[in-house]
Amino acid sequence: MAIQHFGNQRTGAGGQKLPFSPAVRAGDYVYISGQVAMKENGEIEYGGIEAQTKLTMENVKAALALARCTLDDVFKMNVWLEDTRDFWTFNRVYAEYFPGERPARSTVQSSMMVDAKVEIEAIAYKPEK
Repeated sequence: MAIQHFGNQRTGAGGQKLPFSPAVRAGDYVYISGQVAMKENGEIEYGGIEAQTKLTMENVKAALALARCTLDDVFKMNVWLEDTRDFWTFNRVYAEYFPGERPARSTVQSSMMVDAKVEIEAIAYKPEK
């Protein structure tokens, strides 16, 4: 089994190279590194949990696409919220991305890095052809 790394040229604020791969394929499984509401310029999206959840989910989708996966391939999500009071708003936005079958998920409260209000990682299953 070969391990493939995708998207490891991404940079953060000020052009700093980020020291991780957004997606890694190990056989039929794809692991998505924790995504936050980072815009293309490396800055964190301003605004509340709704705006940050939307951009974070779009970043999850983009990381999945690097390995030719979609949200339909995801079977497990891990979520960190900075503020437990954001849980219900987060859930509402998150549910929009999974109108049918939903993956298993864990959600915990945690202090966050770089002013993020939410971080999400995913594990997908997509057999190699």
